Amino acid sequence: MPSPTSEQILRELHASLTLRKRPEDVARLIQDMYAAQGTDLDAATDTALAKAAAHSLRNLWHGYTSMREEFARPVGAQRQLARAASLFTNVPHLPGSAGDDPARIEEVIRRAGEEIGRAYGQNDFGMDRLDRSERAAAGLGDISKRQYNKRFRLLRRMEGKLARVIHEQRRLEVVMTGKGALAHALPYELFAADPDTAAFIAYITARGHMRSVFTNGRQRQVYDEVAQALFQRLTPERARWYAVAHVHPTGEVLAHVSDEDLTRLLVRWNGFLRQVADLLEDAWNRHPLERDTMIVRRGDDSSTWNQAAQAWNTARAHWFALLTELGQDEILDRICPGKVPRLMAADVAYWHRMRGGGLHPDTYVWAELPLPWEVLRGERPCPRSLVEAVCARHRVDPVAGAWTAARPTAEAVAFRRTPELVHGVAVADPLMAGALRSAGVFSGKQKRAAAQEWT
Repeated sequence: MPSPTSEQILRELHASLTLRKRPEDVARLIQDMYAAQGTDLDAATDTALAKAAAHSLRNLWHGYTSMREEFARPVGAQRQLARAASLFTNVPHLPGSAGDDPARIEEVIRRAGEEIGRAYGQNDFGMDRLDRSERAAAGLGDISKRQYNKRFRLLRRMEGKLARVIHEQRRLEVVMTGKGALAHALPYELFAADPDTAAFIAYITARGHMRSVFTNGRQRQVYDEVAQALFQRLTPERARWYAVAHVHPTGEVLAHVSDEDLTRLLVRWNGFLRQVADLLEDAWNRHPLERDTMIVRRGDDSSTWNQAAQAWNTARAHWFALLTELGQDEILDRICPGKVPRLMAADVAYWHRMRGGGLHPDTYVWAELPLPWEVLRGERPCPRSLVEAVCARHRVDPVAGAWTAARPTAEAVAFRRTPELVHGVAVADPLMAGALRSAGVFSGKQKRAAAQEWT
């Protein structure tokens, strides 16, 4: 079997921006890319990549991971579209990809609705259906009431399915943006224009996509020694700094980006902040949180909140960095929305207390500031002076804590191999991890009988 070409590997690296490949496997792909190009790597990069790639699946005897290598995707409307094609003469059979395209789904609903005299949005089964005389007037006299009702119910369900597809696709975007910033939105041409740029973006995105670990300490930092070695290969002449700014908005990176491109990113992040603020508000309105502690209570939608909180903090960090680089950080004197903490499980909070710890000081600052959606809508003022005053009250450094300024540049941490996780708990062996996950261990739910053999 012939070895893959450099372009084929670049395509695979680009595809990884929307997946959850282990950083070790991405490092191995980067090694392959440089080998295919005949590139002589400097000693630091060669050593760092070798250290990570040694634990890639291709280099392990079992070649297996129990963790999914992609994000959970929304279930599309393929089944409903196929059913519509069998019931409506004006609806053609569509490829499977159409079930993931909201515009195509809506087009089918509207076209099929015309066939039975139904307008889009007419979903009331009691009020919006046509009676016998109305069906006759609409030229539907040859369709029985039963067949008419069947088609009407299908279109009503399809509108509900369309709303769910749109919601889940937006939620997927929020999850990927929270972990990997705008990497998933990079077009291939921009990503692949410089191999060193592609290598750095692919690796640091894989680090960002890693799952959280059940711990009472800090989560693993994204920027490690491998990312640092790849970053140091970027040169002012060849690197695509605008692409790098999508995922790594440090002052060193942004200084190479034009004001026009910086503004373009700023507008994009500004819109995303508003989108996530709406998601946070919706979760809050459905079940207000214990804001003073941010400990999960029964009824809290912790998954939605934590995904949105991570996305908010990522977007906010990029927004702050771009404002600073553009020399517009005086905007923060008028509007300085705060960070949003994640909800903490009660057992983790208890673990903190048992170890002599307590609530993170940021929680106290968050509890006193206006809620993010109130700030963005201008309903409550939140200038930088207010944030500084609240931080001072709780002995938090507003600059080092990134409350009133861009995040400080992170120092590179040592590379550590990706653990196999079962509901956040590290397990040494991937085969055992798969068995424990299937049995429901660490899930907080009743374990299956088979689980007793493992526990």
